[in-house]
Amino acid sequence: MFDHPPPLRTRKRLTRHFSEFVADARGGVAIMAALLMPVLALGMGLGAETGYQYITQRNLQHAADLAAHAGGVRLRAGDGNAAIEAAAMHVATKAGFAVADGSFTINTPPSSGPNAGNPDSVEVLLTKTQQRFFSAIVIKAPVLIGARAVANVTATGTAACVLALSPTSARAITISGSTDVSLQGCDVASNSNASDAFWMANSSANLTVGCVHAVGGAVSSSNLRLLDCPAVKEYTPVVRDPYADLPEPSINVPCEASTNVTVFEPTFAHPSGVPAMRICGGLDIKKNVTFMPGLYIIDDGDLTLNASGEASSADVGMEVNGATFFLTGNSRLKLTGNGGLDMQAPTSGPFNGILVFGSRSQSGLTHEIRGNSGSTTQGALYTPSSAISFSGNSTTTNGCTQVIGLTVEFTGISTLRSTCATFDARRIETNVVVRIVE
Repeated sequence: MFDHPPPLRTRKRLTRHFSEFVADARGGVAIMAALLMPVLALGMGLGAETGYQYITQRNLQHAADLAAHAGGVRLRAGDGNAAIEAAAMHVATKAGFAVADGSFTINTPPSSGPNAGNPDSVEVLLTKTQQRFFSAIVIKAPVLIGARAVANVTATGTAACVLALSPTSARAITISGSTDVSLQGCDVASNSNASDAFWMANSSANLTVGCVHAVGGAVSSSNLRLLDCPAVKEYTPVVRDPYADLPEPSINVPCEASTNVTVFEPTFAHPSGVPAMRICGGLDIKKNVTFMPGLYIIDDGDLTLNASGEASSADVGMEVNGATFFLTGNSRLKLTGNGGLDMQAPTSGPFNGILVFGSRSQSGLTHEIRGNSGSTTQGALYTPSSAISFSGNSTTTNGCTQVIGLTVEFTGISTLRSTCATFDARRIETNVVVRIVE
């Protein structure tokens, strides 16, 4: 320290040296700033580019989610792969995805992940080629951005035992006359979009059922008793045909005319592996007969029960032990005369659970089944292109009857159950939701 202030000349010299030092420091900062500016600009650009790529990926994921859900909705309705893919592609495009900028892949069922091979799932994979901006200084190749989504179709409630498949028919399901129908542990579903897809306006008709589902509207009465829902469920999704993928059996079987026998037993080696018999020209049963297990092809004529009512009801009946009746051409089932029915579908094999199978080429026909009070019909009555008029029962232990037709009418006293414990019948799922699970 100075005991006395330095001379004026010394102070001026020190001030000059300090000013020169400051000037030199400012010049260094300017140089450093100039050198670092490109690096800072590149870093900011890379950050912005990364953010843009993240937003692009999120938008792509959104499109994939929507597309998978749309595909799942079509799967829920029972559509084929072509319709599922078309719906998914349409929704993805509307969500901003452009095929020209990447790729679109849909798999039903999924090819990877925890739902791989699940027939109730739809997988959508989208990619987009994103050109680089600032990062192109380092890497020239574009960025491939991908997104994947899987939608699952899941049943959440009670299955149906009655389903009308017509998409437009008025009164596709009709409960009429003095009908008294009790459907135990199952629902009723109509795929018609008509305002009266379910019709029960007759005040004397009674129906007790879990729930009623209609793609269109419903006309009901106070005699409709719903056990599992507060009101008819209108404007619901289409219910899948559970047997849509079941191929029709070949009818290339030698004809056998109606024979005066009491026991029918098929012996032809059918390609399905089930012994078969082809009955040509129709068959009117006027006595008690038994049908042994196998496939019975009814061709060029109707299968009737005491059609003219000549025989006593006590002397006429059909006992079916694990058989399937396939109706082809214009053949009809007209089990309307007085007589008993004890009909059991197969419990195994390609036609497991199918009691009556109406050809999908049939149209304009009505199949009628009306047994007496002691009759039972257990199995699926499946006529997807023709109508069913039904009055019957499946009241035995573990009884199960499914009625699936283009349209369905109940005209008498019927009691159906859907426990289906005696064979592995396919479920008619009504309460089905579509969820994104991956």
